Amino acid sequence: MTSTTSSLPSTAVATGPAGRPMAQPMDAGLLEGLQDHLGLERKASAAYWAMALWFAERELRGFAAHLMAESRGEQQHAGLLADYLIARGQTVDLGELPAPCQRWNDFESVLADAFRLEADVTTSLQLLYSMAERAGDVRTTVFLDPMIQGQIAAENGAAHLLGRVRFGRQEAASMLLIDGELAAAQAPVAAQV
Repeated sequence: MTSTTSSLPSTAVATGPAGRPMAQPMDAGLLEGLQDHLGLERKASAAYWAMALWFAERELRGFAAHLMAESRGEQQHAGLLADYLIARGQTVDLGELPAPCQRWNDFESVLADAFRLEADVTTSLQLLYSMAERAGDVRTTVFLDPMIQGQIAAENGAAHLLGRVRFGRQEAASMLLIDGELAAAQAPVAAQV
């Protein structure tokens, strides 16, 4: 049997801002970074939705379905971050979101923006990981590991799609071929667009 030397009652536990019990307090800088990243994921979701709409307006339903699925994925990532913050006893801050870009000159411009968006999200996650390591917050590094792995794969996918559009020189036949492949990959989703 262990004896306690604390003057706190045995039922006392640390709590977060909303009164939720927490096992380990969170470094203020890391918490701010996680809140900022949650906003970045929400912005990415809105940006992908705008891209999906742009392609849908041009009758490229495969691209539209693919980008809509990316939008939902980014929203899911924001949800995972929110759940994690709550699990750590923190309050989730859903600040305002700016309107996404909705005008592009061509297909390549849209997909270049998608690639840059993925690269920005990857960089943000890697910075968060470094912050968590410096703060000695193993819980957060364990949480971020699969997110970073998935993000690197998403960045690779965005680079591949942009590369294929560039290779096809945005010619109608190549765009329709790529659109058909994307539609086939998103078959259940494409029917909803």
